[in-house]
Amino acid sequence: MSKDDNMSRRRFGWQSLLTALSVLGVLMLAGCAAGPSSTAGAQHVTKPSTAYLIGPEDQLQIYVRNNPDLSVSVPVRPDGKISIPLVQSMQAAGKTPKQLAHDLENALSKYIRVPTVTVIVRSFHGAYQQQIKVVGQAVKPQAIPYREGMTVLDVMIDVGGLTQFAAGNSAVLVRKVNGKEERIPLRLGNLLNKGDINANRPVKPGDTIFIPESMF
Repeated sequence: MSKDDNMSRRRFGWQSLLTALSVLGVLMLAGCAAGPSSTAGAQHVTKPSTAYLIGPEDQLQIYVRNNPDLSVSVPVRPDGKISIPLVQSMQAAGKTPKQLAHDLENALSKYIRVPTVTVIVRSFHGAYQQQIKVVGQAVKPQAIPYREGMTVLDVMIDVGGLTQFAAGNSAVLVRKVNGKEERIPLRLGNLLNKGDINANRPVKPGDTIFIPESMF
């Protein structure tokens, strides 16, 4: 084989290698560009809403802009409805204040041109499924409305703490998870009497805290 033939073969070999490397680089860049986008889409999670839901017996302040005769303070009836001038029966329980304001605007639009309504909750009870219930040896056992970021300590402050007969370290938090009952031990005695912040924990809407009586 001649020297010129060897040079031609070598030149062809290098050109083929460079072409292959270029193609591989393009494919790798395409993969990197597509990867993060698809991953971001797969990892996107919608945060559940924690807005307050109106409940029976809540006290609402209804403001209708430029219409003082329609701006009233009303209670939510046991059936979950309210009545204001021009709107005799409107479902309120289970809605956020913003949703109720929107529904009232739609109802009042039959009588007022472009009504603007604001709903403020003055007294809170909350929708039943949003309440935290405390039973047993609390100073004021009751159901209280859930607030975003609420903890066991917040709940115990709202109910006045433990009675002198409470077995705080034997308390239990009961929670429904996927239709099943989950029981979480609480050490309320350590939390309230010793300031053990490690005994605190978040609560969720619908939780129930049972505080038994001490046997001694």
